[in-house]
Amino acid sequence: QAQLVESGGGLVQAGGSLRLSCLASGRTFSGYAMGWFRQAPGKEREFVAAISYGGATTYYADSVKGRFTISRDNGKNTVFLQMDSLKPEDTGVYCCARARGRGPWTTLTQYDTWGQGTQVTVSS
Repeated sequence: QAQLVESGGGLVQAGGSLRLSCLASGRTFSGYAMGWFRQAPGKEREFVAAISYGGATTYYADSVKGRFTISRDNGKNTVFLQMDSLKPEDTGVYCCARARGRGPWTTLTQYDTWGQGTQVTVSS
């Protein structure tokens, strides 16, 4: 069964950093682009970043460009989200997901497998 498990969330002050990880089962990960989404309380889930299977192509939401970096280690079936210069508005539950089809993988409908998420809280 396909499975994605996130880790690395927590509480951090504004300006700080966190690194999220998403471990996937082998059949979930191999050959697929991957993405990160987030959902703040009372808001819809929104795209954060995506990466192609080979890692050469990445996409970012405008709100996180220059602050967040998505990467992956295919040998370890893991995708990462390095988050720097965090702001209170970055607070939310962060989920990784598996993308289908061609890029740019920025919409919810392009993903078919989701993790449970990890909470990120940024205090001011």
